[in-house]
Amino acid sequence: MASVTLDNVQKDFNGTKVLHGIDLQIDDGEFVVFVGPSGCGKSTLLRLICGLDDASAGRIAIDGEIVNDVPPAKRGIAMVFQSYALYPHMSVADNMGYALRLAGTPKAEIERRVGAAAAILRLDKLLARKPRQLSGGQRQRVAIGRAIVREPRIFLFDEPLSNLDAALRVDMRAEIASLKRRLGTTMVYVTHDQIEAMTLADKIVVMHAGRVEQVGSPLDLYRCPANRFVATFIGSPRMNLVQAHSDASGQVRLADGTGVPLRTAPSMADLEIGLRAEHIRICADGQRADFAGVAQAIEHHGADIFAHIQIPGADAKLVVRQPGESALAHGATVLLGVAWDQAHLFGRAGQRLDMAAA
Repeated sequence: MASVTLDNVQKDFNGTKVLHGIDLQIDDGEFVVFVGPSGCGKSTLLRLICGLDDASAGRIAIDGEIVNDVPPAKRGIAMVFQSYALYPHMSVADNMGYALRLAGTPKAEIERRVGAAAAILRLDKLLARKPRQLSGGQRQRVAIGRAIVREPRIFLFDEPLSNLDAALRVDMRAEIASLKRRLGTTMVYVTHDQIEAMTLADKIVVMHAGRVEQVGSPLDLYRCPANRFVATFIGSPRMNLVQAHSDASGQVRLADGTGVPLRTAPSMADLEIGLRAEHIRICADGQRADFAGVAQAIEHHGADIFAHIQIPGADAKLVVRQPGESALAHGATVLLGVAWDQAHLFGRAGQRLDMAAA
């Protein structure tokens, strides 16, 4: 196992800066997920850690040793790519042991390591097969097995599940989580899928436009997003945003002037109130309501439904999570109540604001 330290790491491509001074500590044995939209720099950062690309500035250290000038093969790292990159003419066993053979590892040791990795990944009955005889999930397990046999200090995963269908992605997420528990090795995982990040990570690094927006545990990021970007990127469905402002007394008001039970600094324009779908309820008769709206779309997700409610007064559309048996029809008029103690407030630049109950 090993720790990774990034100190002001930058990367330029042909004069275009794609990473802007990344500072990050990955502790020994942690499962860290880099997550963000396409083009945010997460795969580039992974390649810098691996040594496939060179940093334009800054330092990369593994267990305290600066590795900027250390070749990839000497860093004690194994990488699993988005494409399986298996040799079609080789068996599963030969694919998994190929790097060891190139390194001159004795045959008995190769067989031991391949056998141990195959047992962990439930590939022991498939070792004689060729890649064309395997399913997508089995091929990905072979690619992971090829990394395991090298016994690296750090595993790097670059969107390894993106080529799989939805059901296989769920299965492989469980496989990778189980692998982490068994091996206890430091793992760094790149994905654009925030559900993968939430379900796998000890620590999530949210990236946007070559910068780190926030680092924390999945629940920390979900409950206390540092800014509007993190708030809307983490969580499914995404956080609702409602336009607001504050008056001279600091009372937060909606676009139509209606006050809500929140307070912030006086006379602030261009505020946004953030509300998670599960913190909004459809009111029963006699319950206090905060919004009135019309159901424009109903999404059925089995145990839950997501109701898209247009709120004319607030000039907003809110997504509300409700139990799947809720009898809510398209076009129905509904009253909504909000758990204001769970609300978030963001300023003009998207920064999180301190607030208090009114």
